[in-house]
Amino acid sequence: MSVTPIASREAALRIALAARALNALDVRALVGALIEKLEAPLTETKLGTLTVEDIRIILAGDFADQGCHVGVDSEALKNAVRLLWGQGVENSDFPVVESTDNSIPGSIRVAIASNRGENLDGHFGSCERFLVYQVGQAAFKLIGVRSTVEADAAEDKNAARSALIKDCQILYVQSIGGPAAAKVVRVGVHPIKKPTGGTAHEVLLELQARLSSPPPWLAQIMGVPAASLARFEEKLEAGEEA
Repeated sequence: MSVTPIASREAALRIALAARALNALDVRALVGALIEKLEAPLTETKLGTLTVEDIRIILAGDFADQGCHVGVDSEALKNAVRLLWGQGVENSDFPVVESTDNSIPGSIRVAIASNRGENLDGHFGSCERFLVYQVGQAAFKLIGVRSTVEADAAEDKNAARSALIKDCQILYVQSIGGPAAAKVVRVGVHPIKKPTGGTAHEVLLELQARLSSPPPWLAQIMGVPAASLARFEEKLEAGEEA
């Protein structure tokens, strides 16, 4: 049995924030380098042992012994190490989960690709997390924030990202490629591209307004008759009664 690369959500969050501090370093590359140095699983305790010099060596790679410039200034290196230690992580822009209770009558579950706060501002293959909401006609609430750090350490990143949201019915993204979209569909999730992005609140209000009279694609997801079909059926019933 393979060892889980990252031991906890807290460790994953630290790594994601550190990668961002290091000029948006590829998270998968950072995870791989950290595993090579610290061995899997990456725990909060292990991350707390790292030094600025360790990160410089990781970034320099094969040229570390030559003292080469790594393209990241010393303050950014220090900030990344502080984040790996857990300092300032509690002040990150990860939104607070309102409730894990998903009992909203007639609701569906929606994932939103996000990088900052409660925004739809991410591409499927590079977003830092998925915000997961339970959405009903009368209300919606944030029930989960799922970091993509561990998924990016998988051999098939897109399949691992799809598995993260397989309990959702809809996925909103700014962009997604064809092969990745096929993997999302394969786990039963309907991807929707919204290139302009926006706040999660705006996107969900727009979706919420359509739940009472859903178009065919949404009705299929909800398991109810489409609005157009419902009107047609009402006319048939009225004709039969007459």
